[in-house]
Amino acid sequence: MHDLGTQFFVDLESQVWDALASGDADADRELLSDDFVGVYPTGFANRGDHAGEVADGPSVAKYAITDARLIDVSADAVMLCYRADYQRPAHSAVDVMFISSLWVRRQGRWWNTFSQDTPAAS
Repeated sequence: MHDLGTQFFVDLESQVWDALASGDADADRELLSDDFVGVYPTGFANRGDHAGEVADGPSVAKYAITDARLIDVSADAVMLCYRADYQRPAHSAVDVMFISSLWVRRQGRWWNTFSQDTPAAS
């Protein structure tokens, strides 16, 4: 079992969401590895694609992370799986996704290297 605990990684993941909510592409890039891969309903994305989501401003108005689970992959890698309830700016509907994010420690620092978002069935 990883010694940092689930909340540590929820806090890291929240920083990614906070960057999307504030429209801060630089903060987003700071959390994702150079070799980041995102798997989304629209296809694959790299680090630049992910940060580009906020090119015109925030892509998320508010969010909540719940039902977080941590899977130990190795001493330097964990998979954080959770439910995300979120609203887009200027939308009243709340969307729900189930997300898996791989966090890897490289040179003493944790990086988000992979994320897969699965929309919840309606």
